[in-house]
Amino acid sequence: MGEKSRSRGWCGWFIVLIVLAVVVAAVVLTIKKKSKHSDEAAPVPGPPGAPIKKYGDALKIAMQFFDVQKSGKLVDNKITWRGDSALKDGSEENLDLSKGMYDAGDHIKFGFPLAYTATMLSWAILEYGDQMDTVKQLEPAKDSLKWITDYLINAHPSPNVLYVQVGDPVSDHKCWERPEVMTEKRPLTQVNTSSPGTDVAAETAAAMASASLVFKKIDSKYSSTLLTHAKQLFTFAEKYRGSYSESIPDVQTYYNSTGYGDELLWAASWLYHATKDQIYLQYVTEQNGKSYAKWGSPTWFSWDNKLAGTQVLLSRILFFDTKGLSDSSQSGIQMYRKTAEAVMCGLLPDSPTATTSRTDDGLIWVSEWNSLQHPVASAFLAALYSDYMLTSRTAHLSCGSNSFSPADIRKFAQSQADYVLGSNPLEMSFLVGYGDKYPQYVHHRGASIPANAKTGCTDGFKWLNSTDPNPNVAMGGLVGGPFQNETYIDSRNNSMQAEPTTYNGALIVGLLSSLVTTSSAVQSFY
Repeated sequence: MGEKSRSRGWCGWFIVLIVLAVVVAAVVLTIKKKSKHSDEAAPVPGPPGAPIKKYGDALKIAMQFFDVQKSGKLVDNKITWRGDSALKDGSEENLDLSKGMYDAGDHIKFGFPLAYTATMLSWAILEYGDQMDTVKQLEPAKDSLKWITDYLINAHPSPNVLYVQVGDPVSDHKCWERPEVMTEKRPLTQVNTSSPGTDVAAETAAAMASASLVFKKIDSKYSSTLLTHAKQLFTFAEKYRGSYSESIPDVQTYYNSTGYGDELLWAASWLYHATKDQIYLQYVTEQNGKSYAKWGSPTWFSWDNKLAGTQVLLSRILFFDTKGLSDSSQSGIQMYRKTAEAVMCGLLPDSPTATTSRTDDGLIWVSEWNSLQHPVASAFLAALYSDYMLTSRTAHLSCGSNSFSPADIRKFAQSQADYVLGSNPLEMSFLVGYGDKYPQYVHHRGASIPANAKTGCTDGFKWLNSTDPNPNVAMGGLVGGPFQNETYIDSRNNSMQAEPTTYNGALIVGLLSSLVTTSSAVQSFY
């Protein structure tokens, strides 16, 4: 009797132990499922490794679009169907504004997106110059950057005057011609103390400050000139506040600015990195940060909104360089980093806070016009953040109850790049010249008209309306991109989808440079 009871009791406890073991195992599996990695940080990469061919090939192609877009007297011209153009730009004010780059498929130099192009190209070079160099694209990138900054320097002839546009978009869009044969007037537009443009002046300050770091070791005099302009422009932007879209209503149709607080923070962040002057850090972490940073509210990164870029740029301070920071500055930067983390969590498809703004195939999708700007910009920020984590041996990013490793974040960045390069339902590349299938009817005047054609302003429209593919390839142009249903209409008249932009070029160059090989992040820009 007693033996049987003990036997039954032993069996009961055995069953309880089995149930407990199953429960514990389930909990462990759940935790492992939520945490996609171990708590141990991955090893820090060494120098750049072997290039990944598809990204290296795509980077070489993407870099060529800057040559396609160049204005002025072309030096060592590599694009056979391009020639000198706009040589007299600025002459009515005794300025040489012949350089710079055309914005897209037209022939206007819009200062706001052009300055953003320079800032993003500088950032790509600063972070990934060693990786660009593995496929011999570092020097071309610097040359293209200098072509823009030479123009920006000349466009800033005095501390409180900045020329922000060359050409009249209305008259320009009445023509369809090659830039080499333009004869229409190209008026200049400026911001000044009575017609302020805080947004465009601050973005140009960011461009100058970031570029000063690029050229610091290779041309100290040029770097110093850029930094002087950056400081003057920031002071001008801060002192004479006002949106350039309000001062110059005509720009609202083309590059309307929705606010200038983000540009002030962006410019101050770059000036801090260029100078290490604590006054710029105080600027972004104290009252102006509270007024403009929108801490805790993730936003999309674009030519119009620099907040997400500012958050990632300031995060690198906490990852790599907290020496000498005051408690208030450190606390303020922590707010930027927390918001940057929220941006990353929104991008990761398996995150509990993942954005629903994407196509069925996983492309971030925000806007019908130039739909690829946001996914490529987002992917570039993700690649940067992933590399900051990896180099600082930060093991994971927490998104609610889920955790993600640097590799998870990089995987997202790769997914967006791969979509652009052809891993999409259309099985086509949106980077002109890359792969076997890419847009043939790009909305781009120079590409659509044979180089030997004799056309004036209006008779060139026959080339816009031609049913033949472009006779010239706008090599490296990143077109606007697909609709949300992942369709694309390859037509020159479809400027919404088929027009490449110079700032898209800087974004895709940055993204491809981050992926072309692996390397530890640059911990200091000096």
